[in-house]
Amino acid sequence: MAKRVSVDRWMFTVTLLLVFVGLVMVFSSSAVMAKEKYGSPYSFLLKQAVWAFAGIAFMLVGMKVDYRRLKHPAVVFCLLGSTTLMLISVFFLDRAHNTHRWIHWGGFSFQPSELAKPALILFLAYFLERRTRTMDDWRNTLLPAVLPTLVFLGLIVFQPDLGTAIACASITICILFVAGMRMRYFGYAFLAAIPVLYVLIFHVSYRRDRILAFLNPYSDPQGRGFHIIQSLIAVSTGGITGLGLMEGKQKLFYLPEPHTDFIFAVTAEEFGLLGSVLLAALFSVFLWRGLRTAVKTEDIFGRYLAVGITSMVVLQAFINMSVVLGLMPTKGIPLPLVSYGGSSLFVTLLCVGVLLNITQQAD
Repeated sequence: MAKRVSVDRWMFTVTLLLVFVGLVMVFSSSAVMAKEKYGSPYSFLLKQAVWAFAGIAFMLVGMKVDYRRLKHPAVVFCLLGSTTLMLISVFFLDRAHNTHRWIHWGGFSFQPSELAKPALILFLAYFLERRTRTMDDWRNTLLPAVLPTLVFLGLIVFQPDLGTAIACASITICILFVAGMRMRYFGYAFLAAIPVLYVLIFHVSYRRDRILAFLNPYSDPQGRGFHIIQSLIAVSTGGITGLGLMEGKQKLFYLPEPHTDFIFAVTAEEFGLLGSVLLAALFSVFLWRGLRTAVKTEDIFGRYLAVGITSMVVLQAFINMSVVLGLMPTKGIPLPLVSYGGSSLFVTLLCVGVLLNITQQAD
């Protein structure tokens, strides 16, 4: 049996630092907007702080509960089933921003697609644990493994939320790769996805505009290229050391969603290259410790959980930063633990709690 050791202090510290940086930057990027919209500059900050404290509390609980207790059919399929029901139920609720993504309760909102990520991670870890030697069996192993992912992708795409769907697909790919799926199956999946992605992107006007803006934002600087140009202006204006906290200008109704999707641009403007590199370094440390945990644990179930949770956080961070820097088309994916969004923050912290528990069980 694995030896119990102390919690990974590097990962624990990095997680708290990212949450703290997130609270600071949420306030800085949203204060003016919150004052104009709600009459108080602290509106977004207070909501985010409530979710942060709740998430940290559950993270601490997750650190204490043996992750092997999750390896039970009742837990796995209950989470999978409830997530599916919530993803379906949003289509019967009122639209928000012309999408069916949210379940509103009182003054708070929850995004079920955020729960889809840990649900898929837990299912894949549970299902693939005893099938590492049958990864070539597409009928009895591969197809049942990817079926929940395909169902979730379909429901999330129709919300519509292609960015989160891509994140779920990427997490599944990472776990299947570590589980030993042969590269030719990834090739088959990629070829099958090409026509689907073509229809989803080039037959939907706003997604097509995002691709065109990515290829040449200056072809329409006041239209489809406006957002990415403003992001690049914010990043370049920050210079080496930045303009200082609260001193950024692009967040003042130039950047779209400065407290969510483009919070990294605000960080770059106010803290410069040094602050941006430091933030990226924190995610790099998280990646290092997460992969270290996956390598060191002898429990296959724990290894797949560690890979899934680590990829969930780091891949989203990579995509978000790449979008802000103009290296990828706009995806609408927040910066984990930093961007405003209670459901994303809470679910991520809960998952990190499970990952920290795995570090205690690893050799």
